[in-house]
Amino acid sequence: MRILVNERIGQAGIDLLKQEHNVDTYKSLTQKELINIIAQYDALIVRGDTEVSKEVIEAGTKLKVIGRAGLEVEHIDIQAATQKGIMVLNAPQGNSASSIEYTLAMILALSRKIPQAYLSLREGNWDRDKFIGSEIKDKVLGIVGLGRVGLGVAQRALAFKMHVLVYDPFISEQKAKEIGISQVDLEFLLSKADYITLHLPATVDTRKMFNKEVFSKMKKGVRLINCAHAEIIDQDALIWALQEGIVAGAALDAWDELDKQSSALLSLPNIICTPRIAPKTQEAETEVGIGVARGVLAALRSEPVSTSLNIPPVSKDNMEKIMPYLLLSEKIGTLAVQLTAGRIKSVEVKYNGGIAMADTKMLTLRVLKAVLNPFLQEDINYVNASEVAKARGIVVKEVKSKEAINFIDLITVTVETERGEHKVAGTLFGKNQGRIVEIDNFRVDVDPVGWLLLVSHEDIPGIAGKIGTVLGEKQINITEMQIVRAEAEDAFAIIVNIRTDIEDSLVNRLKKSEGILNIKKVHFGE
Repeated sequence: MRILVNERIGQAGIDLLKQEHNVDTYKSLTQKELINIIAQYDALIVRGDTEVSKEVIEAGTKLKVIGRAGLEVEHIDIQAATQKGIMVLNAPQGNSASSIEYTLAMILALSRKIPQAYLSLREGNWDRDKFIGSEIKDKVLGIVGLGRVGLGVAQRALAFKMHVLVYDPFISEQKAKEIGISQVDLEFLLSKADYITLHLPATVDTRKMFNKEVFSKMKKGVRLINCAHAEIIDQDALIWALQEGIVAGAALDAWDELDKQSSALLSLPNIICTPRIAPKTQEAETEVGIGVARGVLAALRSEPVSTSLNIPPVSKDNMEKIMPYLLLSEKIGTLAVQLTAGRIKSVEVKYNGGIAMADTKMLTLRVLKAVLNPFLQEDINYVNASEVAKARGIVVKEVKSKEAINFIDLITVTVETERGEHKVAGTLFGKNQGRIVEIDNFRVDVDPVGWLLLVSHEDIPGIAGKIGTVLGEKQINITEMQIVRAEAEDAFAIIVNIRTDIEDSLVNRLKKSEGILNIKKVHFGE
């Protein structure tokens, strides 16, 4: 078989591939060049700069596997690959140690003003008193997101005798105690932490999560470290917090691009910035190369692949039965988790009707993947989802009943947290049109695409009109609106499908309207 490696990976990985197959290496083929030659290859390996688009995948008529030497796969069209039966895998563990160590390096550099002192010395100055630093011993480190990297940072911070607080909805208090850290809510962490380090994925929920409102809740003089994703922080808000003295210093290794806004940050004296090098070490380059090579070779041998992001082992007959439900199960999980608040204790997936007679393990994993993904920096896939949930003390239950309830087939997901539970159910209309038919105790009919507003309100007239007016003023199209009532609880809700995202300020404006009790904004993904 033939393997195409586009972009540089460690030579050890190349050597491993060549033991079994023919390997062609390129530094950086353009999209057009890649499309022109990909039909010759059984496997494609890339880093982070090669866009593996739908057009590339469709041109790869022999492709069996796409390997990403590293963690993030936003540049690979996984949906298109799945539809063509092409496995997508990554090498997520190879650069974890590098990112963990770099985060600690940033904490120390920020505390002791090392870059600033070095630059001053180069200019011929001897300003020892100007660069008096701060010890990290006995200081409080707040970690937002306890994935693989966040956990490693916590363990090493304890060795520095720091007190570690962590905010992560998926880690139990018991698990936190075993590690030697304290699991707290975000507001408590913001108010107590001397250092805050971010280890979150870039999602709709985390985009600009650290905004002006969040910065205003931080302990004055806090130091902020972000080696994860630039999108997590509102850069204008960070500049404001630095200028106001709320944030004493920030260390950033996460950049989208060096635009004018970034230049404003770089001009501040209490900033340390580096060009996305946290995962870049010689050892990491070797490890990710070997990791992706092993995964690709296993896939080509039709062996199980622990880092597969889209295709676990499943029989052809069973795949035909569950295929129409794959996307629906993910959408149900996505909605259920976005309704919840607090640490997740359990996830129950119940199958009623004909679907209960199929092997539904893959559907349950798809639900679990959707529930866990929004807040964990590590990629959740079909292979690791159960283990990740178990490690965080989340109980996963699969319940089956041949009895049909209102629909021939029904999938119901219940997510329980320390603050209560939320239930979402869905079914198929026709052969493959997935619909949400129940949200908590409300009977609904929701097309799970785009954006959704769930508005709970009092039983007074004019609420729907008010919502329509406010959205209309902002040129936001409503594609569908439902007014529903839960008879048992005498509760009322309006469900609004909209085409685009709306600013949080607009949601807050609606929340202040008379009669509106609460609003949940949900995004079903692409």
